[in-house]
Amino acid sequence: MSAASPASPSSGPRLAPPAREAYRVFRPIGTRWMDNDVYGHVNNVVYYSWFDTAVNAWLIEQGALDIHHGDTIGLVIETQCNYFAPLAFPQTVEAGLRVAHLGKSSVRYEVGLFAQGEALAAACGHFVHVYVGREDRRPRPLPDTLRQALQGLLIPR
Repeated sequence: MSAASPASPSSGPRLAPPAREAYRVFRPIGTRWMDNDVYGHVNNVVYYSWFDTAVNAWLIEQGALDIHHGDTIGLVIETQCNYFAPLAFPQTVEAGLRVAHLGKSSVRYEVGLFAQGEALAAACGHFVHVYVGREDRRPRPLPDTLRQALQGLLIPR
């Protein structure tokens, strides 16, 4: 499936692409030659990698995630992506981040992927992390440093 394929008639009404203003922070991501598929644009699986990269890099920069030694790690339990316009190498993608839900041990991250400087997202999606103990894989309350960092990304309901 191509990343810019239209929704099928059975999938219901098509979502509108979100605007740049809907996101709290942005991270640039450079496309790579290998990201393009045979149809000449970025393959859909790459978008999920960008979601992970944008969120986890931001968390590491905030001091809220220690991927090597932290006691608490995030496991993805749900993910979705909607595609609106193609992206292709050699473009720079700007990943907008926000948090839609902050629970006791889980977080719903939402990411908008924008062609550099564009007002509307080429794709948007979400994933839910459940934070668990590194060793026992049992849910754990969000560490204070993580919760504090995520507060700045939280969107009002």
